[in-house]
Amino acid sequence: HPQSRPVREESTMAALWVCFPANVLFGRGARAITVTCRRHVRALRRRPVQVIYPKEKAKEPEPKAAKWRVYTPRPSATGEEQAGLLPQDLRYDKAAPGDRRLAKVVTIAKSRKFRERHGKVLLEGRRLICDALEAGAVLQTLFFCTVEQLHELPTAKLKGVNLIKVKSEDLQLWSDVVTTQGLMGIFSRPDHTNINYPVIQQKNSLPLSLICDNIRDPGNLGTILRSAAGAGCNKVLLTKGCVDAWEPKVLRAGMGAHFRVPVINNLAWEVIPNYLSSSTRVFVADNGNLHTTQPEPYISRKASDYGWVSCHLQMKGKGQGQLPNDSLNSDEETESSTDEESESSNKVSRPELSVQTCYEQWAGSSTAIVIGGETHGLSNESLQLAESSGGTRLLIPVVPGVDSLNSAIAASILLFEGKRQLQLQKVLA
Repeated sequence: HPQSRPVREESTMAALWVCFPANVLFGRGARAITVTCRRHVRALRRRPVQVIYPKEKAKEPEPKAAKWRVYTPRPSATGEEQAGLLPQDLRYDKAAPGDRRLAKVVTIAKSRKFRERHGKVLLEGRRLICDALEAGAVLQTLFFCTVEQLHELPTAKLKGVNLIKVKSEDLQLWSDVVTTQGLMGIFSRPDHTNINYPVIQQKNSLPLSLICDNIRDPGNLGTILRSAAGAGCNKVLLTKGCVDAWEPKVLRAGMGAHFRVPVINNLAWEVIPNYLSSSTRVFVADNGNLHTTQPEPYISRKASDYGWVSCHLQMKGKGQGQLPNDSLNSDEETESSTDEESESSNKVSRPELSVQTCYEQWAGSSTAIVIGGETHGLSNESLQLAESSGGTRLLIPVVPGVDSLNSAIAASILLFEGKRQLQLQKVLA
């Protein structure tokens, strides 16, 4: 192309004309020679480049912070509502794909600080949401994928609720489970005094309470609550140091137990006696083979042989000896306790409690069981409470050398053994 082909520009800086007498240099008949010196410069002929900017897109307004409100019905009904797919007086909003406001709200609802500060909890799944609604929990916002899923819920309790239809792909991003059930609700945090517990649960309630001490695994706590509801426990008390009972993983493992048995969260040991009657005897869970006959020089160095008891405190009792110093080398105990706590705790002696197997008679008219976490075990306050109430250490016999049972399994064994003893007393009476 002519525009892109390199051309030569002549520079006539100097033109040399050689003119000599022809007969002098070249002889007769010679002609004069004209020499022209030219400098050739290679260059590209360029044209100014026009920069074309893309058309500016209209900036979309940033979404405002989500403010949950009671949704007012729209004046016109959609096609699904006219076709009868939605119950009357129910309207919903359709969220845009990837709505950041909804994702932000769901993310914040999973935070413990948000739950405690604003009093909101997140429930996922049809069964858990149905149990909460039947118990009288206040539903504020419900996310769902299909209209048919609303028919699986008590529609009479959905009036005035902010209903938002989202795509299953978006709901899957917010969910903690592998496959979402398509329902997720934000509730006001229930209080045990305002929950309507099932009548059948109240009829089968037993004078048996459970105290959880330093249960930090969500799966274990959820299983313990589920076993407590199945055994007919009248209440569950959670001390400070336990995982939040309204953690999503605890809720899933509990399978609705939060709405069947009163769960009182984040209690200090000083107020625990306020939730128990004056005649309540407190028993602590134990595990191992301390009561078995062992040779004189034998000293167990396994934590399981000392039950769910914190290893950093000395144990003093009949036939129990002192806790070996090697158990102080636990990495988990070292990381979780400061040097000052360990120095002061080494000077404290464990209360002396008699030991009995869990199969001997111990359940009475008012009984409480303390179960400790697997890592930190029972606190000194729990043993002092058991000693002051006349309780004992309940031993779950295991084969010597076997590690301690899972705390959820131990709690289940003791709860159902207590239930068996109470029912047997009722029959014999």
